[in-house]
Amino acid sequence: MAAKKQSVVISEDDAKAIEQAIAQGQTSIAQGKTKVDASMAIYRALNTQPQETVVSEMIEGAGLTPKGGLTYWYNCRRKYAKEAEG
Repeated sequence: MAAKKQSVVISEDDAKAIEQAIAQGQTSIAQGKTKVDASMAIYRALNTQPQETVVSEMIEGAGLTPKGGLTYWYNCRRKYAKEAEG
């Protein structure tokens, strides 16, 4: 029996934050920064969002593949946690 996917409802404020994060990632790439830098900027802006949301925005904003997006999400999450510790 397959698990049912729940649809995620995004508020207007969240939608604006997502748009800004994507734009920030795309700007970073356009400035010659790495996909890591762009992904980290997106993660910092959207770290309170569900994993699927952040990964899909990293794919769009940093030009990652779906597998790459998930890998970058895990790496950004670990880096962000280390930054928060001190």
